[in-house]
Amino acid sequence: MTHATKEEIVALERAYWDGMKAKDGKATARLSGDPSLVTGARGVMTIPRAKMGKMTSESDWQLHDHALEDVEVVTPAPDVAVIGYVARQWVTIDGKQQECKAADSSTWVRSGKDWTCVAHSETMLG
Repeated sequence: MTHATKEEIVALERAYWDGMKAKDGKATARLSGDPSLVTGARGVMTIPRAKMGKMTSESDWQLHDHALEDVEVVTPAPDVAVIGYVARQWVTIDGKQQECKAADSSTWVRSGKDWTCVAHSETMLG
């Protein structure tokens, strides 16, 4: 089996962000590992696939747009890819529109033809 290309992994990551923007829990659940490990401002969480979908569709914040910058991808094995990037996010949280900038990384694992995100980390910048 061949290693994933940078373009393939970037497309997966963008699809995940697009799912969050659309509050499409089915899309984010399909792209999530079962479970997924998530780290960020709220600490460390292991989230089952179904809960990830529900969290997406029922979130109390709105992602209006996003951009991935300074993207790097490594493929340590044919079925594993890690992406890191700076995420710019335009969101409404608690009724306030704001722009956020964070350093994000995701680990993607391929099973058959399907890739799932098994770990995601976000660190807010400045």
